[in-house]
Amino acid sequence: MSAEGPAPGPTPSQTVGPFFGYALPFPQGGDLAPAGHPDTITVHGWVYDGAGQPVPDALIEVWQPAPDGSRHGAPGSLRRDPVTGAVLGRDGLAFTGFGRIATDADGHYAIRTLPPGGVPYLSLIVFARGLLHHLHTRVYLGDAEGDPLLGSLAPERRATLVATPEGGRVHRFDVRLQYDGVHEETVFLAFD
Repeated sequence: MSAEGPAPGPTPSQTVGPFFGYALPFPQGGDLAPAGHPDTITVHGWVYDGAGQPVPDALIEVWQPAPDGSRHGAPGSLRRDPVTGAVLGRDGLAFTGFGRIATDADGHYAIRTLPPGGVPYLSLIVFARGLLHHLHTRVYLGDAEGDPLLGSLAPERRATLVATPEGGRVHRFDVRLQYDGVHEETVFLAFD
């Protein structure tokens, strides 16, 4: 303590979470595709910490263009009840290009979306305990030949950004927050 009083406390980005239990997750947060759309794909996986253990309290945000390549999306991801203010979730009809998914007790998440247009990837943002700042990464789906980011990486690092097809329209993408002695850390992007 100084003569002027106690030192100020840490700011939110200097504290360690989780902060995710209230107001951030919302119903149908991983359902970006309109209900019953025939082109729906599923991207799912687990979030792992540096010890190779699943992270049960991570939060994943997905941002992507619509299949036609437009990036404006549609309003409606975070609809609220006009009387109570409670989050209602999506209307199930519009594609918004945005989703927010909490991992379950086993560290698993699932996104049901439409293939992105104009780029071969989904953009992910990861929030998790122990992270002072959120992490940005990409999930590449299918052929990304000629992509500048993938082309700049060594093969073992590039593999951390490419989803594994599991048959049909399902892809697996695990997020590894650190190297665990066996698996490479997922490549995360810095924005200056």
